[in-house]
Amino acid sequence: MSVLVMTGTDTGVGKTVVTAAAAALLRANGHRVAVVKAAQTGVGAHEDADLDVVRRYAGAVTTHEIRRFPEPLAPETAALRSGLPPVTPGEAAEAAARLDETHDYVLVEGAGGLLVRFDPAGGTLADVAWALGAPVVVVARAGLGTLNATALTAEVAGRRGLHVAGVIIGTWPREPGTAELCNLHDLPVAAAAPLLGALEDGLGDAEPSSFVEGARRGLSPWLGGKFDPEQFTANSTGRT
Repeated sequence: MSVLVMTGTDTGVGKTVVTAAAAALLRANGHRVAVVKAAQTGVGAHEDADLDVVRRYAGAVTTHEIRRFPEPLAPETAALRSGLPPVTPGEAAEAAARLDETHDYVLVEGAGGLLVRFDPAGGTLADVAWALGAPVVVVARAGLGTLNATALTAEVAGRRGLHVAGVIIGTWPREPGTAELCNLHDLPVAAAAPLLGALEDGLGDAEPSSFVEGARRGLSPWLGGKFDPEQFTANSTGRT
């Protein structure tokens, strides 16, 4: 099963752009790719949502949004307030497994962090990953405060029997400070997993024609890119 679960340490960390970048690279390398958005919140019925970003940059990939809720809240709360049925982990896992039968890769994008509740029973993205037996990719911030959030995400993943495949910095600043540069070394330690990429600031505003090359620079060969964490760290810190 080639399913990857894409989670963030928090909301707004660049998870959707990372998912789009991975989908774009995998498709560019000739793979059949599907992207599942389990619960989309904060978007109206006819407004652009996360999967529109994926389609804009990745092109002809299969996308599947299970349910969307208009208020920008946690999925369980957003579902309750909207009167719509919540998304359950079983529903999300079933959708991903079905797409896995006809695709080479299925990326499942969560909403916020790994333990954000989907439904009143307490279902989360962690339950989706467990049901699928799928590795988890953690998207983290670059700067101060990211180590604790990353370590907590990795620890809870491990306690639930999940494998964290790696951590990706969702937005790497043009002028990184001391915290960001130190975190290039410290994030893989916090995640107990390799650094699989760092996407340059502004990539989410790039034209589709240049997006794939930016994704290729920013993501690991494991996802079809050219990112080398040791070389990136050396270049960023001014070492040769």
